[in-house]
Amino acid sequence: MKIKSAEFVISNTKLDLCPAPNMPEYAFIGRSNVGKSSLINYLTNNKKLSKISQTPGKTQLINHFLINDNWYLVDLPGYGYAKTSQKNRLKWQGFISEYILTRENLLNLFVLIDSRLPPQKIDLDFMEWLGEKQVPFAIVFTKIDKVSSSVLNKNLLHYKKEMLKYWATMPPSFTSSSESKIGGEKILNYIEEINSTWN
Repeated sequence: MKIKSAEFVISNTKLDLCPAPNMPEYAFIGRSNVGKSSLINYLTNNKKLSKISQTPGKTQLINHFLINDNWYLVDLPGYGYAKTSQKNRLKWQGFISEYILTRENLLNLFVLIDSRLPPQKIDLDFMEWLGEKQVPFAIVFTKIDKVSSSVLNKNLLHYKKEMLKYWATMPPSFTSSSESKIGGEKILNYIEEINSTWN
């Protein structure tokens, strides 16, 4: 798939203010500072589409972008560490959960994982919750250009070992680097494949 157009539509925290659920939708989420904005900008070939910040937790709203006039890409607030109040974190958790569980046209959630790190409990717990709620998701391991291939393979195997303790099979997974332009084509092809099943 080639992205020919990507335009911002709306930012909000209320599900009823999201665009009408009449097109396929794909959301991106991950711990703060995992490289989510960079990945979105890389996928859309637009460096200014999603705001990149040195401050973890900058994304605090549900951000909708219309792609190729026929599907939505959604930038969700990160979970985990962020320089904000406990009250804000609980608020985010509420509207993020509501969006993930009730957005009828959400066909897949991309969970971003920092490939430089061994399995983190917060990521494993979040994916376990998605499994319990039967939310379709795929894993995107980010920043693979920042780590040696041996460490990368070690961390990927570690994740697989941890997840297969609770899962019968691994969810789809991708490796990516926004800086080195790696992995984007496979992610977009995966989206295109799912789009083909949309009625």
